[in-house]
Amino acid sequence: MSRAVKTLLEEDIRRRYSNIDSALVINVLPLTGVQANTLRADLYKKNIEFHVVKNSAARRALAGTKLERLAESLSGPCAFVTGPNVVEAAQEIIRLVKEYPTIELKQAIADGEDIITLEEMSKRRSRAELQGDVVMIFLSPARRIAGQLKVGSKIAGCVKAVADKLEKGEAITRVA
Repeated sequence: MSRAVKTLLEEDIRRRYSNIDSALVINVLPLTGVQANTLRADLYKKNIEFHVVKNSAARRALAGTKLERLAESLSGPCAFVTGPNVVEAAQEIIRLVKEYPTIELKQAIADGEDIITLEEMSKRRSRAELQGDVVMIFLSPARRIAGQLKVGSKIAGCVKAVADKLEKGEAITRVA
């Protein structure tokens, strides 16, 4: 491969991954071409990108980025897996390992932080789950207060009693 082609390859990798702070690395060597394309299509349907990279070009391109620490896990034919939510991407890869048992799970990095295994990443809670927990925590005291007051059931009982009296033709008297 000529130096010009290598430079273009590095620039492409740098352009794709310079602004990303979360990614997964998997080894795809045992997959056939058809399996790799099927895997790529399965991931694409879930808005997850799958790119096989040249390790030496990726190491040079990722230098100085938040993904730089993933360079140590680049050995053998590797692919980067990225998506809007890296936890969901990890969970999807773990699910697909059952279908493609020859995939080797390497490492992951989330939000430019520590490098962890894909299994650990897949066990993390996604952003949507964490946001749901925060909303539940805020709503929890109000729900408990409403449950203690039980105002709704008392009002419904009064309305039902008035409706029953009116159906029977009885007069409704005011209680002071």
